[in-house]
Amino acid sequence: MRLGATLAHLSPGPPMVIAERAKRLVGAGFESLWVPQVIGRGFMVADPFVTLAVAATATEGVELGTATVQVALHHPVDLAHRMLSLALVCGDRLTLGVSPGSTDTDYAAFDQDYAARFRTFEQNMARLRPLLQYGRDARVDIAPADVARRIPLLLGSWGANVERAAREFDGWLASGVRRSTDQIIAAHERFRAAGGRRAIVCALRLADEHDLGPMGEALQRYAEAGFDDAVVLIDPDGPPPEQVRATLG
Repeated sequence: MRLGATLAHLSPGPPMVIAERAKRLVGAGFESLWVPQVIGRGFMVADPFVTLAVAATATEGVELGTATVQVALHHPVDLAHRMLSLALVCGDRLTLGVSPGSTDTDYAAFDQDYAARFRTFEQNMARLRPLLQYGRDARVDIAPADVARRIPLLLGSWGANVERAAREFDGWLASGVRRSTDQIIAAHERFRAAGGRRAIVCALRLADEHDLGPMGEALQRYAEAGFDDAVVLIDPDGPPPEQVRATLG
């Protein structure tokens, strides 16, 4: 099982110097860097497209991904243009995690209807896919064929959408923020039974060094269950990345 890290803090803390942090995480041995889209929760998480563009220029070889972009908050043409722009910087290292979102404050910040997020997600994804793959649809041409590309799309989801991630996407992002290890592993069994490919458990939080032991046990369980990747989230006062990587193996 590969081990990645979140290139963001999801709690109040000092500003992160993105390039330096990206280099440090990669130097510590993390194999992928992931950034969520979080807006309006009282602390600053830098835009995932800006963050990953900086990380792409500061590192080599490491996978770069969004975990996740809240598709329903954006016009699909604008979002496709930003994603393809990021792909020009990241190349084949880019993976896009998408979701309807799960926090109403983000929707309030955009003056968007939180209750309609699943319907809006469906509508926006239907237009986003061909724009990413071909650079155009029946209504707009935003990029030539040599710029458009087949970027891997992972669905961040729970409930019945776990099976949908298996059927319609290149993989599944399981957030560890609100679910227990037992719940995540049970959902993983459903994902594999539905034919799912890549499975990533993300946002596994480390608040301080006392979390290293329990996290190591959880990661062992995820590996035994068959997850392909795990992505840790190190808090501002959490253990150094080098200690996390060395302890968790």
